[in-house]
Amino acid sequence: MKADIHPTWFADAKIVCATCGTEWVTGSTVKELRIDICSNCHPFYTGEQKIVDTEGMVDKFMKRLQVRDQREAEIQAKEDALRNADVPLEELELGKRYITILNDNGINLVSDLIAKLEADGDDAILEISGIGVKVLADAKRKMSELGFEYRK
Repeated sequence: MKADIHPTWFADAKIVCATCGTEWVTGSTVKELRIDICSNCHPFYTGEQKIVDTEGMVDKFMKRLQVRDQREAEIQAKEDALRNADVPLEELELGKRYITILNDNGINLVSDLIAKLEADGDDAILEISGIGVKVLADAKRKMSELGFEYRK
């Protein structure tokens, strides 16, 4: 063995549990060692139901659960917005002429317009005589302002 490269060995190193205060002596390279939990107080050995929170892991887990719940609520709110689009086209404030043109082509509700956009895209709306790019852009802008969303 090489000289002066090995740590000092303490045959009477004292181990102290910070949770229950149990102390015992063993061999170690550290004179005194403090541990968070030992076999006298660990739930696996004692059979007690208690949460051992080392380094805030339980708090981190609870925060992740909270973030997940918030995301699920946001997704549910978006889905609810999609379902509640059964309102008249007048809500979009496009003008009476354009609403009449859309009604004549079978688009009576905002949900009908959304369904047409999702199924056939912008071109299907633009093919309707009397409906131009500006009217379509205004309709999309107003739908997003009112919280109506559609999949592109």
